[in-house]
Amino acid sequence: MTTKPYHHGDLRQTLLLTATDIIAEGGIESLSIRKLAERAEVSRTAPYHHFKDKNALLCAIAEQGFLNQNQLVEQAVLETQALSPQQAFEHYVLVYINFAEQNQQTYDLMYGRDIWKTGNASESLQKIAYNSFQVWLKWIEQLQNQKLFDQQLPTLRIAQATWASLHGLCRLFIDGIYINREDFEAIAKTTVQLLINQHR
Repeated sequence: MTTKPYHHGDLRQTLLLTATDIIAEGGIESLSIRKLAERAEVSRTAPYHHFKDKNALLCAIAEQGFLNQNQLVEQAVLETQALSPQQAFEHYVLVYINFAEQNQQTYDLMYGRDIWKTGNASESLQKIAYNSFQVWLKWIEQLQNQKLFDQQLPTLRIAQATWASLHGLCRLFIDGIYINREDFEAIAKTTVQLLINQHR
């Protein structure tokens, strides 16, 4: 069988994007190094120059997901500078849930058992996941200083509780428990109000 030559300027990024497309179409089970090589039109050995196995590839996809999510978060915070703390928090929650809904398979990798439960998360993935929560913690602290949340409560506990609620809502949408897309925004806004009232 004739091997296909390298022809991509950034093969690693091309492989990540292609692999993300594959799992978006058919789930993690549908992804293999061989299928990835075929879809990316490279030799069967080419992906192994960047990812030693499927787990390394999945970790890299999750890392890219965190990078994309962090960029959205940072942009959302910038967009809300002129808004009230409550409006800013609401906007952020909508951005976060939209990201989860539009990138369901990647979100599953970022937070799901396929990587974390098995203890196979790479060191770089662990680092970016930790840093991602630190971004959230820092912003919650800012909102707490603006008196959106009870200033007597530990900031870390507020960050953990609000993130857990937000993540739970994302899972409900992704898993199809809430399938009425028209209710999406109303549910998210109600969640924001409940979170604010709970931690005041």
